[in-house]
Amino acid sequence: MKLYNSATHSKDEFTPNEPGVVRMYTCGPTVYHFAHIGNLRSYIMEDVLEKYLRWRGLDVRRVMNITDVGHLTSDADTGEDKMLKGARREHKTVLEIAKFYTDAFFADCEKLNIRKPNTVVPATSRIADFIEMISVLLEKGYAYVAGGNVYFDTSKLDEYYIFNKHNEDDLLVGAREDVGLDEAKRNKTDFVLWFTKSKFEDQELKWESPWGLGYPGWHIECSAISMRELGDRLDIHCGGIDNAFPHHTNEIAQSEAYCGHKWCNFWFHVHHLNTETGKMSKSSGEFLTVSLLEEKGYDPLVYRFFNLQSHYRKALTFTWDALDNASGAFDKLIARVAAIPAGGEADPDEMEKYRAAFDEALGNDLNTSLAVTALYDVLKADISPASKRALIADFDTVLGLDLIAKADAKPAEEPAEADAEIDALVAARTAARAAKNWAEADRIRDELKARGIILEDTPTGVKWKRA
Repeated sequence: MKLYNSATHSKDEFTPNEPGVVRMYTCGPTVYHFAHIGNLRSYIMEDVLEKYLRWRGLDVRRVMNITDVGHLTSDADTGEDKMLKGARREHKTVLEIAKFYTDAFFADCEKLNIRKPNTVVPATSRIADFIEMISVLLEKGYAYVAGGNVYFDTSKLDEYYIFNKHNEDDLLVGAREDVGLDEAKRNKTDFVLWFTKSKFEDQELKWESPWGLGYPGWHIECSAISMRELGDRLDIHCGGIDNAFPHHTNEIAQSEAYCGHKWCNFWFHVHHLNTETGKMSKSSGEFLTVSLLEEKGYDPLVYRFFNLQSHYRKALTFTWDALDNASGAFDKLIARVAAIPAGGEADPDEMEKYRAAFDEALGNDLNTSLAVTALYDVLKADISPASKRALIADFDTVLGLDLIAKADAKPAEEPAEADAEIDALVAARTAARAAKNWAEADRIRDELKARGIILEDTPTGVKWKRA
């Protein structure tokens, strides 16, 4: 299996540190609002990766954090705390906001068939671990106290920029709107490990620490939670591409300074879901959520299918027309699966080459579009119906589209002769109405309705369709 590694900028052969076991960490949501479908694209593709690894027989131990404190609106450790912003917006406490939107996030994941990680850890439950890690970084000389806060000293590193070679001028005040001035820093790239009461006095959640009453910086939580749950040698770290800098860059800096060796082998970054006007966000344009898709009549799994048709390392543009196309294709896919007769015994020998094609697609940097093609090849294959259904069910343990369940729940198509019978009933109702035999017309209408037939009056006569 080859997987693109953002740290090496190449597709590398994936081999876990411990044979048969994959230690996988996922950056979880900041639970101050609903997740938009752009956020959820990352979790869908990470879910496919996890399920594919399991499909290959590996024991995946996956951990996710929940950021319920200390995530500021700027990558320069400045600006308003997102959790506090959410609490003010809804006149609730930070912990009330965190619980509500954590539950909402996992409800969306369930609708999208995203498997819940083995371990989910709210940042607020691990304050002691953060303090211990920061203390060690101070003892080792990788951190310093200034202006009431604790900072990581990036000048102590041989290399800071891991994923791309940023120009240091990008960190100058005013170079980007999210870069602010922090005079306590020794270096522009230094970042906060712990805030104290000297800053953000209105912060609701604070804890005692050796450096005063305060709360952790954003970056420290993922490193400390990951190491506590998965050890200090991680196989795969997942996240959206916007987290590569500064969040994941800072994670690597503090984690490797703490443990003294390479921390994570593979970095799996999912690229943006854009709208026609640019990157999707909670603050611009229509706030696109799973609930909104449902309100507009879309099955959430149509959105999952939409994502599977594109590669995770390519930006994907969302439009309602594109989702309509995916919806139509998904309905036809379900209909084709439903047309395969159930029963009989699958033949492993005739299934083998189709499983190999599916494996080859996903084993080449998780090419989900080719994996979907492999699924369609099964539908066209000259193999037994039982083998087709077995392959579809097998592939769907990774694709997560509920294909067999949806196909089995689909009403059976009535035979063609039934259409002629319905045409005759519609004609009889039209004749009854012309003869002003309203009782007979109503009886026929009710019979058609009971059979799921919808009538529509048009300038050229009455048309019908199945509900």
